[in-house]
Amino acid sequence: MLSAMSASRPFALIVTGPTASGKSALAIDLAERLRGTIINADSMQVYAELRVLTARPSADDEARVPHRLYGVRPAAEAGSVAWWREAALAELDAARAAGRLPILTGGTGMYFASLTDGLAEIPDPGPDARAEARRLLAELGPAALHARLAEVDPATAARLEPADSQRIARAWEVWRGTGAGLAAWQSRRGPPAPWRFAAIRLDPPRDALRAAIATRFAAMLADGAMEEVQALLALHLDPALPAMRAHGVPELSAHLRGEIALAEAGRRTELITGQYTKRQATWFRHHFLAPEERMHTIHARYAGLAQFSESDAAKLFAFIETLG
Repeated sequence: MLSAMSASRPFALIVTGPTASGKSALAIDLAERLRGTIINADSMQVYAELRVLTARPSADDEARVPHRLYGVRPAAEAGSVAWWREAALAELDAARAAGRLPILTGGTGMYFASLTDGLAEIPDPGPDARAEARRLLAELGPAALHARLAEVDPATAARLEPADSQRIARAWEVWRGTGAGLAAWQSRRGPPAPWRFAAIRLDPPRDALRAAIATRFAAMLADGAMEEVQALLALHLDPALPAMRAHGVPELSAHLRGEIALAEAGRRTELITGQYTKRQATWFRHHFLAPEERMHTIHARYAGLAQFSESDAAKLFAFIETLG
């Protein structure tokens, strides 16, 4: 067990990186070696109905080491950073009480930031503001709504990509419903979690990531992604819910309605996923962990410890063991 586990502030390890970088496999290998409990930090893997399309750990993976916060919410209920933070803190404490190392893994940067930097308590904008944001997003598209946001809340707009429809709509509803911009609210963060964090970040080359995304989508189709989307559509949920916007859901839904061919659905899913991984990589490079905290970056896609040379593996474990 790591010496940090007995320090005044308990220690937790973060394993992160863009989609399809291999972080789940690395987290499992580390959890086996370090007696860890894996805590999900992916905003889509929390939904029970999305095992295949979100590449949640398999039943065999979950049997190897404890996994927490996977598939714990119905798609009909939108998750939130505040909900996840509270649940994650409870799981961190439970892992510590069991004498296990908490290993947070996922690709949702704001989840990690809510622990390492603290979380702003933003008032509920209300149903009218949410409805307006959804309507404008549908009518104008994300780029045009982003331009409008830049006129009324330039500080928040400057942080968002014009294609990031979900966050743009969220920013609009917060400004409309509370009278203050999202950036202004976020500047009023509460304290960080009473833990010490260090991270292992996977940062593979773009070509390796693109190939992995394509291979993974083909595997998802073989594993029942189409049937998963059919079951989700049968629930007749609000299309604005986060689960209904998970990568692959809108594209395969369009295919099931006869609007596009399966090959086109795959092309669009791979394109959107690739664009998302670029945003993830940028966020982790520029926003992740305070300067005094530590990160070990692996410039490769993880496919098992056997891929590393003895010296590379030694560096990885030396980084972990010196964190105490």
